[in-house]
Amino acid sequence: QVQLVESGGGLVQPGGSLRLSCAASGSMFSIYAVGWYRQAPGKERELVAAITTTGNTNYADSVKGRFTVSRDNAKNTVYLQMNSLKPEETDVYYCTRGSYYHGTYHRDFGSWGQGTQVTVSS
Repeated sequence: QVQLVESGGGLVQPGGSLRLSCAASGSMFSIYAVGWYRQAPGKERELVAAITTTGNTNYADSVKGRFTVSRDNAKNTVYLQMNSLKPEETDVYYCTRGSYYHGTYHRDFGSWGQGTQVTVSS
């Protein structure tokens, strides 16, 4: 069992960048895939990016070319680099542990964390 804590959110101007971190506690972090979700008020959570245990990545069409997910297993951390941010991407961002089935990321059973707030505004 691992626990994930998001950090790195904040206020950024449109077109700016942020790097989010997902720090894991516990053991066997490297055996899990990790997915990043975001959620705006009144909306469902949306899968933004995911990374396999071996470092392969997948992205929502809306963020391809702008966001990059990576992992450093030695530091028990997954990152989400977000470039060219847009005001409509003002959301709470969450990281989750999961698995891949037939090329698709699926979140494991468990509670959501607190997330980290990203605000894109002039």
